[in-house]
Amino acid sequence: MAGYIDSKSEITKRPRRIEGQVRGLQRMVESDTYCIDILTQVSARTKALQAIAPGLLDEHMSHCLVTAAGVGGAEADAKLQEASAAIARLLHS
Repeated sequence: MAGYIDSKSEITKRPRRIEGQVRGLQRMVESDTYCIDILTQVSARTKALQAIAPGLLDEHMSHCLVTAAGVGGAEADAKLQEASAAIARLLHS
């Protein structure tokens, strides 16, 4: 079971909203909107996507990582490495 199951409805709302905003970006390009205005919207969408990550990471750590730590051994090590890699990817994005 996914660690975010309790907040799934909120998590699914954000990408849907962002998806609509990305379609708005497409319309801006199609209608020859000024470049800087498009870039401003791209930056806003990027930040909106990045805002999803901390909540998912928190849910992962409080559910998946804690559960694996309770089991211990190789599973715990694998989940810890997985979380560390995810954090590294988020820091470099």
